[in-house]
Amino acid sequence: MSYCLNPACPNPENLANTELCQACGSKLLLRDRYRVVQALGQGGFGATFLAKDESLPGSPYCVIKQLRPVATSPHVMQMARELFQREAKTLGKIGNHPQVPRLLDYFEAHQEFYLVQEYISGSTLQQEVKRSGPFSEAGVKQFLSEVLPMLQYIHGQQVIHRDIKPANLIRRSQDKKLVLIDFGAVKDQVNPVRAGASEQTALTAYAIGTPGYAPPEQMAMRPVYASDIYALGVTCLYLLTGRSPKDMDYDPATGEVLWREQVHISDHFAEVLEKMLEVSVRHRYQNAVEVLRALDLEPYLDSLAQGMVSQANRPARRNGPLPSSGERSDGNTSPSSPSARLAAAIRARQNKAENTMHHSEATSLQSGSARKRAMMTRPASSTTTLANSQGSTGNQASAIVPTKFSVEDIITSYSKGNRDFTCQDLSQLNFHKADLSSANFHQSKLQRVNLQGANLFNADFGRASLSQAILKNANLARAYLSYADLAGADLRGANLSYAYLSNANLRGANLCGADLTGAKISDEQLALARTNWATVHPNGKRGLW
Repeated sequence: MSYCLNPACPNPENLANTELCQACGSKLLLRDRYRVVQALGQGGFGATFLAKDESLPGSPYCVIKQLRPVATSPHVMQMARELFQREAKTLGKIGNHPQVPRLLDYFEAHQEFYLVQEYISGSTLQQEVKRSGPFSEAGVKQFLSEVLPMLQYIHGQQVIHRDIKPANLIRRSQDKKLVLIDFGAVKDQVNPVRAGASEQTALTAYAIGTPGYAPPEQMAMRPVYASDIYALGVTCLYLLTGRSPKDMDYDPATGEVLWREQVHISDHFAEVLEKMLEVSVRHRYQNAVEVLRALDLEPYLDSLAQGMVSQANRPARRNGPLPSSGERSDGNTSPSSPSARLAAAIRARQNKAENTMHHSEATSLQSGSARKRAMMTRPASSTTTLANSQGSTGNQASAIVPTKFSVEDIITSYSKGNRDFTCQDLSQLNFHKADLSSANFHQSKLQRVNLQGANLFNADFGRASLSQAILKNANLARAYLSYADLAGADLRGANLSYAYLSNANLRGANLCGADLTGAKISDEQLALARTNWATVHPNGKRGLW
């Protein structure tokens, strides 16, 4: 079907491949390439459509968002244009993340504005709950472990989403990862009644967000990063209960949602949710990292609290006693069992002061369950605590000093379900023929790593350093390599079909015999790499570049 985008069209549905609308005569091929096939959503501010890009092989699907200004006066149109361009720039910036739809195009036509984004195939969390019922506590924690790192990235780009809710989180069919959609570009409305007051008033007159999910400060048009934390907390309530906020009672004196009696969760997790759902932004978690810290290692805190005391009082073993916060430990005196190492880590986390917080910043973006698994598989020296060389007191800071993971650590952790190895230093390790499909190595250091013959299907290497890496005959199909450094990497015979290599550094990379069918890569990038007659280019043809 070809769908007409004229808002005044009495019958927008047309037969496929039709050039002009049979009802109003409008041209159906937008910008001579996009054919709209279905309306996805519509409102007074604009509409969203599913379309096909007929300029590309296979006519892949995309999503087109149309902004329709409520007035066409020059002043209002100029404000709408500036708003549109600002939102397009924002979407282009945050679209580098693999769990955010990429911005493909944006343009103005017939006094209307269009954003073209990557189409995400899958079910929303709202659809999942309606189909399969509410999530368990473990399921919601897994959800948070996936969404919080993504939210931290978005906030790091100075972007507030403003409309986090189950309907805006899609579980992608391809890899089952959660993707956050709808960043509000078409919901920013220019109000012509107030346009004469000032540009700032006109642009902000429309409160953004979904009632019930948006906190008070956001509905008052003063959103902050913590506003997304509140919406995420309400989303957790929906996942736990299957009930939207409008179906829940609230305290008329404070505005707080009365949810505690409707869920069966641990006291600790309830405390985390309560702080996410604080009506006062001052008392709410301020960012995603704070929530991740609150959830980190949580299942072990109670069970190991007494164990730490008993472990410390036991006779010394061959590897030495469990070090206290006032002792100095090294690789020979670190606790040897996983539970003892975890206990030492918990004690260190509880004692360390604010000036050591940066040590946990890089690793805090892992999920609580992922960190837990990593802790239990990393070598003893990775959780050693350091104290002042003259001895520490209860007020002095101790810190966990992370060491590099070994190959065995990664493989074991992966086999137990962990896929998150972001921001890790894995340089020069040997993963020859390892199966690490769908693993997340975003921003990790992988210089001179040996991944020859490894299965890296759908893996995330965004902004990772892979200089001089050995990737010969590796399966990198559909891998995400945006902004990755592949300078001098050996990619001979690698399967890079449909890989996303936008802005990756390929200077000196060896692509002889590599398969780049359908890969997202520019001519300029390929010109910097080595190719030969056996190299398969994105268009499917073989030969030298």
